[in-house]
Amino acid sequence: MSHRTTSPHRVRRLVALLAALCLIPPAVASARPEAPPPSSTPPSSSWVSPLGGTERPEVLRAFDAPESDYGAGHRGVDLATDRGNVVLAPATGRVAFTGVVVDRPVISIDHPSGLRTSLEPVESTVAVGDVVHAGDAVGQVATGGHCAQDCVHWGVRRNGTYVNPLLSLTDTRPSVLLPLE
Repeated sequence: MSHRTTSPHRVRRLVALLAALCLIPPAVASARPEAPPPSSTPPSSSWVSPLGGTERPEVLRAFDAPESDYGAGHRGVDLATDRGNVVLAPATGRVAFTGVVVDRPVISIDHPSGLRTSLEPVESTVAVGDVVHAGDAVGQVATGGHCAQDCVHWGVRRNGTYVNPLLSLTDTRPSVLLPLE
């Protein structure tokens, strides 16, 4: 009896395709949609980039989900920045950890949604237990880390499983087509 083995590369591509398909909202249209004015519609996400600004940050290295808890991968995104720049809380939460892990300063924030954010290398200006809000300064970019140039590694976990942090910056509300008249 022969068994066909599946390569890790093929499995990764399949997982990426399935994840992308799950993120595409269904298109819903009607003859007379009743959508509220844009100014009264809150964004689907109250998350901000830890580097601030309205533009999506420059990604030096993208998220690459590991195939297993201890498998190879990149459990976050590396965002280009400069040493000394201010780092912001990406969402409201409580500071769960500040300290050095291996050779770099790290900040972790627990969010009410069950997510935990980690930022490194970031020299903290907050203390464990502090409540922070999206956009509050939590530290400054420090030396260390694994990037060839200055960067902030931003990781997000949901119940211990790493997820792509950039998805929290994307508006995933369905599009609404309005009549021209």
